[in-house]
Amino acid sequence: MGLLRLVVIGFVLVICCLTDGESTVQYLPRQDIVRNWWESAVLYQLLPRSFRDSNGDGNGDLRGLLDRFDHLIELGVTGICLGPIFRSPMRDAGYDTSDFRDIDPMYGSMTDFDEVLLRAKAAGMKVVLDFVPNYTSEQHEWFQKSVRKNEAYHDYYILRDGAEPGEDREGTPPNNWQSLYRGPAWTKNVRGTEFYLHQFGQTEPDLNYRNAKVKQEMEDVMRFWLERGIDGLRLMQVNHLYEDFQYRDEPLIDAQGTISYENLDHIYTRDLTDNYALAFDWRTVFDEYNMADGATDRKLMITSAYTGNLESTMKWFGIANRAGAHIAQNFGLLREISNESRAEDFQRVIDGWLNGLPPNGVANWVLSNHDYRRVASRYGRERAAGLAMLCFTLPGTVFVYYGEEIGMEDNDEISWKQTQDPFGCSTNGTIFQRYSRDPARAPFQWDNSNQWAGFSPAASVELKTEPWLPVNGNYALLNLAQEKSSNRSMYHLYRALIRWHQQSVTLRHDPTNRSCYRTMCSRCYGRCSVRRSMPRY
Repeated sequence: MGLLRLVVIGFVLVICCLTDGESTVQYLPRQDIVRNWWESAVLYQLLPRSFRDSNGDGNGDLRGLLDRFDHLIELGVTGICLGPIFRSPMRDAGYDTSDFRDIDPMYGSMTDFDEVLLRAKAAGMKVVLDFVPNYTSEQHEWFQKSVRKNEAYHDYYILRDGAEPGEDREGTPPNNWQSLYRGPAWTKNVRGTEFYLHQFGQTEPDLNYRNAKVKQEMEDVMRFWLERGIDGLRLMQVNHLYEDFQYRDEPLIDAQGTISYENLDHIYTRDLTDNYALAFDWRTVFDEYNMADGATDRKLMITSAYTGNLESTMKWFGIANRAGAHIAQNFGLLREISNESRAEDFQRVIDGWLNGLPPNGVANWVLSNHDYRRVASRYGRERAAGLAMLCFTLPGTVFVYYGEEIGMEDNDEISWKQTQDPFGCSTNGTIFQRYSRDPARAPFQWDNSNQWAGFSPAASVELKTEPWLPVNGNYALLNLAQEKSSNRSMYHLYRALIRWHQQSVTLRHDPTNRSCYRTMCSRCYGRCSVRRSMPRY
């Protein structure tokens, strides 16, 4: 009964907003909406490598995306957030970029990408690209020139000598900073005595934004893609752009504990003020297009950062007279809520965001993404439906991770040998499942036409070309075709919620962006959800 009760609560939330006498939800034709297109958008985050494989090589690609574009149109999303497609050695799911101005051949060509843009435009959909400005691949031309002491590029990265004189300079890192992927955040350059900094993977050296040339290079990259016709960029890991220029050791949280990323207080490597200043500079690049004479297609700047607290997240929107991101992604429902949370915990997280939102801020909601377990795996399928209903009745932008519209679950059967994620690979065969993000990145389950859920064509099955990650074994019963055939399915629920969210004038035009949520609080949370008898979810 607990699972059913949550789903009922979700429906009540929608009904309350639809029937409130004081703040009745109204509808207007889409052409009458004149505010920024993203303010009540539904953006579909997909990993191209896991979406659809068109040529049978086991990797999703742009032609596969084009083959299944009708799914996005039928779902009704405003646009897509396209995961990394730049040229890459694929040591970190493509986030390790070796050329920011080219499409990786595994995904196709620039011609294929242009076709995606044309298809999206014809459907009235937006295309936003994932872009990690914090680091490059070690195979990037800049890094190769830097480690070879090319004078023009030597200062493009964070390069430091080892420990102080009198110690083993060539074997000891410059300080105690640790990588998010475990171990020291410094690796010795094989061509010299210097160490290079990598806050993430060892093959992902950090760029040096104290070098004006690097700032200019990355602004030019942004302009390259904006000129190409994309509708925005999601700037990822932006709270790690700068580090303490004195390179001081970070203090231990537990003075008696060992040095590890979890046991360091990251006061010198995360959320530094300089990070925000750089993001505000980047906003001016987007404004060049948005404020140009005759500009009609506004460009969206999203920042994505796992910051230490809500205040740090809100700063990405801007301060004083400096504008920042149009959308600073809100990970409160993703990181602060668990299956042990009560209704008042949800209210605390949601109220905290809405009350802290600056006047220029856009509310937005994320239930899952490529770094965390899927909603159905965390809460169960029916609770996932209730959470979707809650999310879509909130004001602002909703991000939907691919597969959530059919209730996909994590593929926990991926073995140590099959693991691709460097975060999981940095552990061992005993504990890797606690850390690997691969289970949430498995291929989309289209149908049960073949053993790979229609992700790869039949020919690849005959050739035994396996997908880059194993398909979840539940695909025979859980797939898009099956979901479409059932009137009472997660898929049809998502379609209805997406349509309602986009057409609600209250959600799109309420100047305080709070009317519908206040109704939800007073009529639902206030009446029943915070009762002690309410089951945990």
